[in-house]
Amino acid sequence: MQTWIRRGGICSSGTFSFCTGVALMVVTMFSWSSPLTGTPNSTTATATSLDQTNNISQPRWIEIDLSEQRLRAWEGNKLVYSYRISGGKRSTPTPLGRFRINSKYRTHRMRGKDYNIPDVPYTMYFYRGYAIHGAYWHKRFGTPVSHGCVNLPVQQARNLYNWTSTGTLVVVRK
Repeated sequence: MQTWIRRGGICSSGTFSFCTGVALMVVTMFSWSSPLTGTPNSTTATATSLDQTNNISQPRWIEIDLSEQRLRAWEGNKLVYSYRISGGKRSTPTPLGRFRINSKYRTHRMRGKDYNIPDVPYTMYFYRGYAIHGAYWHKRFGTPVSHGCVNLPVQQARNLYNWTSTGTLVVVRK
């Protein structure tokens, strides 16, 4: 740290270097300005305020309705996507509750007692080993056939994967 400070001119022996370093720090501190500059009635302030109001994003969240075998993606109260899914079979149910997407993988190997599937596309884990993901190995969407995950057709999983981020709320209900 001291080496960096000396090279920056703050602790060097010359007075000129010291003054230059202090001047640079002062200029940096005071050069930042708020986006709302000018009088409250100025055009700039009004335009900025309107832009900030219009760009407020609604929270994104996913609803999984197991009784309908349907996933709905919402932005606030606006429906963005509605897809048929394959949730967990009776013997391997999809967990119910409120979760958050905690990790995302473009492709991921999934293993269990009686399955080992390489390159599972667009995997979004939301609870322990449970994920929303694409399924290239079946086309029985609308029917519970999974080991508890939420299966989507690959293209729909891709759309959802690109739309979500880590932390997106996932609500699973019957």
